[in-house]
Amino acid sequence: MEEIYAKFVSQKISKTRWRPVPPGSLQTAETFATGSWDNEENYVSLWSIGDFGNVDSDGGFEGEHQLLCDIKHHGDVMDLQFFDQERIVAASSTGCVTVFLHHPNNQTLSVSQQWTTAHYHTGPGSPSRSSAPCTGVVCDNPEIVTVGEDGRINLFRADHKEAVRTIDNADSSTLHAVTFLRTPEILTVNSIGQLKIWDFRKQGNEPSQILSLTGDRVPLHCVDRHPNQQHVVATGGQDGMLSIWDVRQGTMPVSLLKAHEAEMWEVHFHPSNPDHLFTCSEDGSLWHWDASTDAPEKSSLFNQGGRSSTFLSHSISNQANVHQSLISSWLSTDPAKDRIEITSLLPSRTLSVNSLDVLGPCLVCGTDAEAIYVTRQLFS
Repeated sequence: MEEIYAKFVSQKISKTRWRPVPPGSLQTAETFATGSWDNEENYVSLWSIGDFGNVDSDGGFEGEHQLLCDIKHHGDVMDLQFFDQERIVAASSTGCVTVFLHHPNNQTLSVSQQWTTAHYHTGPGSPSRSSAPCTGVVCDNPEIVTVGEDGRINLFRADHKEAVRTIDNADSSTLHAVTFLRTPEILTVNSIGQLKIWDFRKQGNEPSQILSLTGDRVPLHCVDRHPNQQHVVATGGQDGMLSIWDVRQGTMPVSLLKAHEAEMWEVHFHPSNPDHLFTCSEDGSLWHWDASTDAPEKSSLFNQGGRSSTFLSHSISNQANVHQSLISSWLSTDPAKDRIEITSLLPSRTLSVNSLDVLGPCLVCGTDAEAIYVTRQLFS
């Protein structure tokens, strides 16, 4: 069993993202980017995971994530996404959105493009234009969509100076995260527990659909769409609950799963193995959720004292009329299939785990304890 390797990097890590592997290539993930926050100077950095298993001076194993290059970033890095193999888009607490270009020949990063006032507050009580944090970004080459604390949605195109489309008062509350459902539809989550679907083909500032948790206005912090079934969406929020939604049906989540003890900062379906889902939290935990139905005897992912438990999901809607084989394991309502195994991936609780990313057999996460954790054998 390969361990999960820690590297201490002297900065609080707000975001971690694997560089995508070229389509059709057999490479595994080798390079990841990080963004920092709450430091005197913040950076966007590129790392190579290098060779694992070097013995450090204390005789313990240490992961050799090698720093390839970094560049100063003005403000906290609020979100980070690879645009393509060479370009990384960073969202700043200053409201600025920056595209950084990686030059592999001399291992440097440079600013390739910048929208300095993508997000800003206007109106009474604020200066003529005071900056508002850009909270989320999602890329689908050539398009970049950003959301912010100002309730604004921007659609940018690489190499265009101005926004292609802006929905100014998309939300009266803070937008926390955004994802593509299918181009040209996006889905946002906000600070009053709502999911909203927007269609860029439509004019006007109204969402095409609104879903929410009834009664509770619990802020939602993160969202991810199932890679193969675009109607299946997972969200996490301030109460640490994991919610699974089917945007075709009703306005409420299909399943509510009790999860972390504090805010859930990120949720990610595994891109090529979406019966597996990963979440991280302010409570210092990083969890692997296994909803695969083909494993009669599930072995726990990490057997290093991590807690492993089986939860019974609570299903809200009855979907017996939908053909079973078409239902994602996350929407299944057959009690025998509702068992979800949860494994804690970090050896011990730490400060907040702010971000994670998964690609193939590799996982990376970053924490407020100024550590980056990497494993290359998720499913072994």
